[in-house]
Amino acid sequence: MIIPRRDIFKYAAMAGAATLGLVHSRAAKSKFGMPGPFPGLVVGVEHPGAIVNGAYQPEPVRRMLEKGMTVLTGAPDWTQAWRSFFEKGDVVAIKVSPVGGPTLCSDATVLHSILDGLKQAGVSGRDVIVFNRYRDEFLEAGIDKWVPQGVRMEFASPKFTEAQLDMDGYDRDHYMEMALIKPGETWSDPHFRRSYVAKTITRQVNKFINLPVLKHHQSAGVTIALKNMSHGMVNNVYRSHQTPTANACGIFIPSVVNLPVLREKAVLHICDAVKASYHGGPGARPEFVWEHKTMYFATDPVALDKTGWKVLDARRAAAGMAPIAMSKPDEASHFLNCQVEHIEIAGSLGLGEFDDQRIRLKKITL
Repeated sequence: MIIPRRDIFKYAAMAGAATLGLVHSRAAKSKFGMPGPFPGLVVGVEHPGAIVNGAYQPEPVRRMLEKGMTVLTGAPDWTQAWRSFFEKGDVVAIKVSPVGGPTLCSDATVLHSILDGLKQAGVSGRDVIVFNRYRDEFLEAGIDKWVPQGVRMEFASPKFTEAQLDMDGYDRDHYMEMALIKPGETWSDPHFRRSYVAKTITRQVNKFINLPVLKHHQSAGVTIALKNMSHGMVNNVYRSHQTPTANACGIFIPSVVNLPVLREKAVLHICDAVKASYHGGPGARPEFVWEHKTMYFATDPVALDKTGWKVLDARRAAAGMAPIAMSKPDEASHFLNCQVEHIEIAGSLGLGEFDDQRIRLKKITL
């Protein structure tokens, strides 16, 4: 039997994920688990007035969210769209993305509309947790100032460190183990080979909303839905991209997201691309930030990331730059290879659709 070259890569990717990323995690099967009820579907909503003088505009942003949610779900209105996913008694985390600081992070107007949607679905404010892995990063972006009274804020670690082995905020019963450690660590100690999931996700919530922004990332190629989970919900992630050549993001990201406790609780992915960054990520260098004035909605993070990757490549082409997968190190992006293959490998693991023929992008301009 002759196996097509593309399938050889797919099967090798699946085998690699199975052998390198050993999963120790359990979660109840959910009808919402990735890729969710709408595999392959991505809804993009653009509004030319979404941002003015660098400030998000509440009314246009609300209209974008209403349109995106109703088109994604097929529901007749805002309330019914949210009731498609959530109900009274759910405890829901919202995973924000503050890495770009005040320049490029999850925005207050978007967060407030999501909180309203959950309220319409019957979810009490005390049953909503705005979550980020690092407390300091969250505060530096100013997100704490936007969270209404009664809505909880939770963190797994106080701040970024290269060691990343603190366990107070992490669950020893849910981890991904991979044959990858940092220099100087002891190979025989499994603690160095494992990335443990935050207790907020494993013990406190039954569902979460993933709220990434659209950005380039010098080691992973892009940081959108998949990476906002893989590097934002577990510890010991620095080992995945220690140096410009010791880069394992291509397999690390899908191996983490494949943990049952993540793939079954991830209900909805809303990518804030009103502002986006096409180079120099994961931070936000002003010279590479542009106003895309679009938001993307999906239950399928692979299809969403593939769509976002194309958007970033198109913006790079307009700036006379090489596609992310073909880019070379420069003063703003130091890694030898940007490992966008993490998206395709995630598709091979059944986390969503990677094949363009199976992705349906519904683009709407308001």
